[in-house]
Amino acid sequence: MKSTSLSLALAVAALSVAPGCATTERSRTLNNPAVPAVAMAQQVCSNCHGLDGNSTSPNFPRLAAQQPEYLASQLTQFRNHGRSDPAGFVYMWGLSRHLSDDQIKGLAAYFAGQAAVANAPGDGRYATQGKSIFETGIPANSVPACGVCHGAEGHGTAAFPRIAGQHADYVVKQLVIFQQTEQRPQGAVMKTITHALTKEDMRAVASYVQGLR
Repeated sequence: MKSTSLSLALAVAALSVAPGCATTERSRTLNNPAVPAVAMAQQVCSNCHGLDGNSTSPNFPRLAAQQPEYLASQLTQFRNHGRSDPAGFVYMWGLSRHLSDDQIKGLAAYFAGQAAVANAPGDGRYATQGKSIFETGIPANSVPACGVCHGAEGHGTAAFPRIAGQHADYVVKQLVIFQQTEQRPQGAVMKTITHALTKEDMRAVASYVQGLR
């Protein structure tokens, strides 16, 4: 009798969630401009970037509280194959190829509206060096302060991304791409800025940035 009751309860539960599952499945359709951006953000983008944009893996950038104009610009570049850095090529070209302009704006607004959660502190060995590069640059090598473009607290602008709380490993990877490749042509200004940075400089400022609240 208990077994029969349990089976009936499970059957009823399955029927009650079936419509929701069907909706979830449809929301994963990447080539349908009618899919709401919020559904796409929560059920596709969240797999890598987290439901609230605070990714836990350094392989994927944190998007929470990012500047909406910057996010929209990057999504558009991915869609148009304007970024060919490995991570962008592998993950984002296929995911973004069918995004409509409205979906891009919606995704940017969604993640920009999420609250940024503090990341783990950066490597303490680099605290002084990283803070110095962020706030004053390296004048002897004509490297400007990061805060000049990204803001005194790393919150960014429409043209320059929020980097406060970003994963240090991700920041280093992007700095290397800017310095050594042409895979992010829209960020050409960063090639000039990073030309004189050593690997230690990159690690230091990235560690500092990760700890910014």
